[in-house]
Amino acid sequence: MIETRLLRQFIAVAEELHFHKAAIRLHMAQPPLSQAINRLEEKLGFSLFLRNKRGVKLTAAGMAFLETAYRTLKELEQGIEYARNVSEGICGKLTITAISIAYYESLLTTLRRFREVYPNVRLTIREMPSASQAKALLAGEADIGFMRKLPMPPDIIASRLLLNEQIIMALPASHAKAQQPLVDLRDFAEEDFVFTPQALGSGYHSQLIALCESAGFYPKVVQEAAQIHTLIGLVACGFGVALVPESIAYSTLRDRVQFRPIRPIKDQPTPTMGLYMNWNTQNASPALGSFIAMLDQGAPKRFSDTLQSPLIL
Repeated sequence: MIETRLLRQFIAVAEELHFHKAAIRLHMAQPPLSQAINRLEEKLGFSLFLRNKRGVKLTAAGMAFLETAYRTLKELEQGIEYARNVSEGICGKLTITAISIAYYESLLTTLRRFREVYPNVRLTIREMPSASQAKALLAGEADIGFMRKLPMPPDIIASRLLLNEQIIMALPASHAKAQQPLVDLRDFAEEDFVFTPQALGSGYHSQLIALCESAGFYPKVVQEAAQIHTLIGLVACGFGVALVPESIAYSTLRDRVQFRPIRPIKDQPTPTMGLYMNWNTQNASPALGSFIAMLDQGAPKRFSDTLQSPLIL
């Protein structure tokens, strides 16, 4: 391994083509400089300079090595600068996993703002169900997960509630109750339901099942869909009805699907569903810290503004 100090000394002599002038430029005596160049030539195994009474001249190998020295020092300086920026959270990479965030305009706005403020952080967004996100966070394959509530080890995974949204009913536009201002969940006990698979998010799935059970029935699930837009498409085609987060209603064309609030059951509060931001507390990524700091500067308030209450469709 050749020291960068030797490279800088070689460059000084190569540019000055005079050992004494190079020594003055480097703020050192000439003999130690001559000895340093000799050591460098010994390490390389070939001569860098032709020395005679008329002066100093680069050999062909010396000219080639000069380009290498320039490139090596430049790459090293760039690497140091990049590493410094990474340590400050203004460079690096940030991997985000999320459920279908297309329905959350304020979350998309925050991601865009982060990209504008930190253009040198490579932002990767992967859409996946909550259960897969949990595995990615625990395995260190993701920095942040935007997901539904799941049982996670609190000593490893930190969790922040970003918003609570109503659970509403998605109905085919032709459904008899599609034009009612409110629907009673108990009236759907004999209806066909479309659900997301339990394996993709046990917390989300269990919450919807429990909501139906509180209305006195277990939902008759006739079809499952992994993606929420597919689920809505199945409702539109008449496969059944579905319980969905309120945010879906604001980003879905309603010519074939109608969304209706659910009347509270037995004086219980309006059923809601949370969207959480989770991250691994053992993750020391400065870029992660920068993202969380941006949320702390006011983004959560904008998240709550995403949802309108009451739901008017």
